[in-house]
Amino acid sequence: MELKVTIEERVLHFKQPAGTSRGVYMERRSWLVGVSDGGTVRHSGGRWGRGECAPLPDLSCDARADYGEVLRRFCDNLERTGRIDYEGMRDFPSMLFGLETALLNYQNGDCLFDTAFSRGEVGIPINGLVWMGNYDEMLQRMEEKLEKGFRCVKLKIGAIDFEQELDLVKRIRDRFSRREVELRLDANGAFKPDEALYKLELLSQYAVHSIEQPIRQGQWGYMAELCRESPLPIALDEELIGMNDREHKAQLLNIIKPAYIVLKPSLHGGMAGCREWIETARQHDVGSWITSALESNIGLNAIAQFCSAVYGDDITMPQGLGTGQLFTDNIPMPLEIRGDKLYRCADEK
Repeated sequence: MELKVTIEERVLHFKQPAGTSRGVYMERRSWLVGVSDGGTVRHSGGRWGRGECAPLPDLSCDARADYGEVLRRFCDNLERTGRIDYEGMRDFPSMLFGLETALLNYQNGDCLFDTAFSRGEVGIPINGLVWMGNYDEMLQRMEEKLEKGFRCVKLKIGAIDFEQELDLVKRIRDRFSRREVELRLDANGAFKPDEALYKLELLSQYAVHSIEQPIRQGQWGYMAELCRESPLPIALDEELIGMNDREHKAQLLNIIKPAYIVLKPSLHGGMAGCREWIETARQHDVGSWITSALESNIGLNAIAQFCSAVYGDDITMPQGLGTGQLFTDNIPMPLEIRGDKLYRCADEK
């Protein structure tokens, strides 16, 4: 039977402003794609699947004014051929991720992958995310994550005075040893190349696990030097955006030599592209973990299931999958945070 692919544009609203060093998000725009064999409503009698295409403005390589029109063309191709044009969609990662999700949902049902997490048998450890804000706001958010029992806390830095951010890091270490709480930092490219090493040296006093993207992407020489000289392990995030060719991925890792890469399917090539990144990283002795990129629960559910598929049923490294409670009008999905783990309830109806 021929496939029918529909698109629904949706705007979600944050419970509180989501601040990064690049700006503050108040709402999130997504395109929900539905794949069916004729039914237009889920459980109407036909097979049905849905996915989320959610580019981030000023960050995604495929964020563009004609996003909906381009997505429609890829959907039309899927209707005609019954297959995703992976090569043709390499430079459109958020669109690819949405179509991958919808087609897997259509083919496999609610368990996109046959894993213990997808079946609701195990949880995935996640980090507690502390968004940027003023000092008092960040301190309160940090305290809330620690009180909830998170053993890994990720602190976004780069938007307020560095000395205040350093004090926040110190407060964590004054209360918890590195064995009790793993501390990750994400600078979102906020540091200038000529000050980055000095700041990393100050932060290294507090047993930080790693820091993501200390300087802006595209400065391979500076970033390679930082990775060689830094007392903190460096993880690449934004640096990976737009690197959609396998050879370019290998070249980037070979030149910069980071300790880790942080993968977001909506930004880094969909599921197919992230698999390439993970395989290439392993060849270069580079670690990795997966995070969401402010998707709704539809995208988060798919990312979490994908995470369990690529890393196995016994994940010990905390992943960045704690974004499901960000929106006032999120889309219901069978996801639940218990302690510091994300679980999927397998009895969705």
